[in-house]
Amino acid sequence: MKPRTDGLRRAASVPGSSVGDPVRTVFLGSGVFGVPTLRRLAEHPSVELVGVVTAPPRPVGRRQVLTSTPIGVLAVELGLAPVLIPARLRAPEGIAEILALAPGLAVLADYGQIVPPALLDLPHGALNLHPSALPRWRGAAPIPATILAGDRETAVTLMRMDAGLDTGPVVARVDVPLTGDERTPDLEAWLAGIAGELLNRSLGPWLRGELVAEPQPADGVELTRPLRREDGRLDPMLPAATLERQVRACLPWPGTFLVLDGQRLVVTAASVAPSEAGDVPGALGRHGQRPALATADGRLVLEWVTPEGRRPMTGEDWLRGQRGQG
Repeated sequence: MKPRTDGLRRAASVPGSSVGDPVRTVFLGSGVFGVPTLRRLAEHPSVELVGVVTAPPRPVGRRQVLTSTPIGVLAVELGLAPVLIPARLRAPEGIAEILALAPGLAVLADYGQIVPPALLDLPHGALNLHPSALPRWRGAAPIPATILAGDRETAVTLMRMDAGLDTGPVVARVDVPLTGDERTPDLEAWLAGIAGELLNRSLGPWLRGELVAEPQPADGVELTRPLRREDGRLDPMLPAATLERQVRACLPWPGTFLVLDGQRLVVTAASVAPSEAGDVPGALGRHGQRPALATADGRLVLEWVTPEGRRPMTGEDWLRGQRGQG
């Protein structure tokens, strides 16, 4: 399935707007969504990539191993320098370190910090790639929000940043149809590739003054916040279809779970089946050989689960083990 695009919105040619030498550019990103964009930017003929800004390494896993961001890892792999890791981008020393590179443009993808005015006001501005059809799903978790809502279409939007939260005018956009069975990691990877392509074809025209950034519509604004651990709790008072979307949306973080007999059962894949006579929301029964949670409307069939302290397994294997214990 190929994404649809509304094309690039082009401005009339502006005298004196042609770009001769490559524009000195800094890239800001941390998460995996920004990886294809950084690859494209590093080889783009219209820019000279003079620096990469990413979040500091963080402890990861049970052993809390200090780990660089995906962008930091890629920057080292590509031999890009310098790689700056300010703890707070808005701190005076962080801003000064970036401005010392004399950039004319900033490009952002999945960075996660508020960008100071000094970078928004660069000669060619700050361009941000955002995985939603802005103004729908502004903020920190647009991809999970898209799946949770059951949207049948999303987008990758290239905007010129302003002082608001994802409120800047739109430079270009690619609309992406959805099938209704997407999971967050897969959809993120797909949209990340589209974002890299969108930047690749938009960057030259933007720097030459050939594109017009158009204000976002005033209606249809939806805000998202970072997901929290408790957002993964499956509430049987909701319809099974809603819970199935929640399972797909909350991968890999925070994951979705039930608490059964005081033990947490993580649910990593599920499907929906009709309710049966006598179902009481919250009761765990069977659908064929698989466990099924009765909900307010329908049954949530547990396809893959991870019992507390154990390995992932099929719902059928877990249910067989439960019978064995009884």
